[in-house]
Parts: sequence; structure tokens; C-alpha cells
Amino acid sequence: MKIAIFGATGRVGSKVLEMVVHEGWEVHALIRDRSRTPFDSEAVQWYIGDATSPELVDQVIKGCDLVFSGLNTDKTDTLSQAIPLIIHSMQKHQISRIVTIGTAGILDSRYEEGKYRFQTSESKRKSTFAAEEHLTVYQTLKNTDLRWTIICPTYLPDGEEQGNVRHEMNVLPEEGKKITVGDTARFAFHTLLYDQFVHNRVGICY
Repeated sequence: MKIAIFGATGRVGSKVLEMVVHEGWEVHALIRDRSRTPFDSEAVQWYIGDATSPELVDQVIKGCDLVFSGLNTDKTDTLSQAIPLIIHSMQKHQISRIVTIGTAGILDSRYEEGKYRFQTSESKRKSTFAAEEHLTVYQTLKNTDLRWTIICPTYLPDGEEQGNVRHEMNVLPEEGKKITVGDTARFAFHTLLYDQFVHNRVGICY
């Protein structure tokens, strides 16, 4: 299995990278700074640059079987710029499967029909910029023929795996407060490994 990973030095992406290498997969990983590579492995081919470069995105995806994106917003529009490039390249190379990390803000509200969580009092964040960027990813993916899944953790502190993760399709499980980076990465890896939750957002928490 060969996987393209975007955001491979991020908090979740770096842990997913470790897991897929341990599983024996080959990796094409895009990073912005070669000095930030989390480890060296013969299984990983590093690409240096930005996810908003069409040529570079295509190089990363070419020859892979599936795609994982752990890209975050970093207060920029990288997500909304990168996702059309990733989709175009996947379609060009006839790759159908993509798993991304989103945010619980783009899950459906439990209490206000027709709204996303970030549009309601269910979300505690004052700024909606990140949620709007992730919403663009969701809206763009759902209008394709790709086999997509968006994993949507709530509050995401650093931390190792604790287990007992709860999940629910398209909404956040009730009383969900947080989930660690370690458990989010493990959930993402299992989603890739077992090809789960196709065409769904998945809310995850403890």
C-alpha cells in the first residue's frame, strides 16, 4: 500500500505517518521544511514545498493508492486552496480514497436543525475562520465522486492514546468534551486501514 500524506509534520499527521510506516506502507509525504521531518525511513519519500502548488501536489499523489490530509489552517486559507488541487490530482490518477482531519465545528448541530455546530452555541470558539476553512473542504469533497471521510475531533489537546473513543456519524457524541492527538491519529489510521465511514463526517471524543 502506498499513501500520500499532507500535513505530515503536524500533530496528528506525524503520528499517522508513524503508524502507516509501522504497518509497512510506503509513503509520499509533503512537508514545508525538510529540517522538520519527524524521522527518517526508507519507506518515506519526502516532498518539500507547499500544498498550494499544483505541480507538487500532483507529484505527491502520483503512484499512491490513497490519500490522508492532516493539514490545518494555521490562520491561512491553505485548506481551501489545497483541497481542489488534491481532488484534481486524485481524479487524474484515478485514486478514489481520501481521509482528512476536520473539526467538530463542521458537524451537524444536535439542537438547531440545518446548522453546523460552529454556527450555534454548541461551539465555544469565538473565531469561526478555521471551521469555515474545514467546511469548504467538506462541501467540496461531498460534491465529488471520491470515497471521502472527514474525522472531526472536538477539543484536541496533546496527549497519548487513552482508548474508549466514542464516535458518531455527522454529529458529536453527547457530552463530548475532548480527545487527545494520539487517539485522533489512531482513529484516523484505523479508518484508513479498514476503509470505514465512507461519505461521512465522524465526530469523535471521549
